[in-house]
Amino acid sequence: MRALVMTAPGGGENSQIREVEAPRPGPGQVAIDVAYAGLNFVDVMTRRGDAAYATEWPHRPGKEVAGTVREVGEGVTGLAAGDRVVAAPVGAGLAEVVVAEAALTVPLPDGVALREAAAVPLGLATSVLLLTDAGRFDAGDTVLVHSAGGGIGHAVAQLVPLLGGGRLIGTVGRPEKAAAAIASGYDHAFARDEALPEAIRTATGGRGVDLVLDPLGTEALELDLTVAAPGARIVLFGNAGGGAVADLPPLGRLMAGNLTVTGFSHRFLAATAPERLARAIRRAVDLMADGGLKLPVTELPDLAAVPAAHDAMADGRATGKYVVRVGG
Repeated sequence: MRALVMTAPGGGENSQIREVEAPRPGPGQVAIDVAYAGLNFVDVMTRRGDAAYATEWPHRPGKEVAGTVREVGEGVTGLAAGDRVVAAPVGAGLAEVVVAEAALTVPLPDGVALREAAAVPLGLATSVLLLTDAGRFDAGDTVLVHSAGGGIGHAVAQLVPLLGGGRLIGTVGRPEKAAAAIASGYDHAFARDEALPEAIRTATGGRGVDLVLDPLGTEALELDLTVAAPGARIVLFGNAGGGAVADLPPLGRLMAGNLTVTGFSHRFLAATAPERLARAIRRAVDLMADGGLKLPVTELPDLAAVPAAHDAMADGRATGKYVVRVGG
């Protein structure tokens, strides 16, 4: 079968399409014929060699897929060959066949296309969990989202109205991406520059924001604390910039603002509490089946197009969510 293989840390020159042996499922697992796979910034962090994202090379990326069950392993119930599913594999999803844990493989309702479903297991499920579990979103909240032009940012813009509504403020790395964030549903979108704190204060009438979703490590944490309203929640869920992570703020500062700083990791949640992740995947596909959730995706024609898309994501040129067509 064909699969994308990252041979060493670096750029797209180290990503190759190779013929590899198709995997077989073990106990509690399923093998899936991949129709579409989602691209995520975690692929970029892995490719550049960020600590903890790849432990050995060559590396097989890909953490969200949609397709049909090819084979089930020992002890698996509720799934059978031919079922349409979405899944969150540990990795290796950018391939024609992937193995995933049955606990993180969810049947697709009728009417949900495999193409759009490929954005669910990491991207949409993470967005659901960031808002509901980690961020404790409440209807009417003002939400600040960094990297609003990316896949998570677009998903949050779709989810907030379905969860009761609120005000959305996005930040983008490039000024030209602000318009796309507004078009996706943000009330305001600003470039991350020296004028950003005042822009956010003005947009909130000086009150500040109730919830911050921040994938930038601690790079923007001082800003987050500065623009936080009393009782705000700040959720850190990545280190997109790849820089050193600073210490968290002193307890006194958090107590003075009644602030909460929370960490979130899709990878560790999948490993330690898969039922919570599976529940979020089901909620997202149910919202899609009901017609309320429509997440636009950009389709790549085949695996050979993935390295260039990863380059665009790494350079901040990508907008929205990419999925790649893998099989029939």
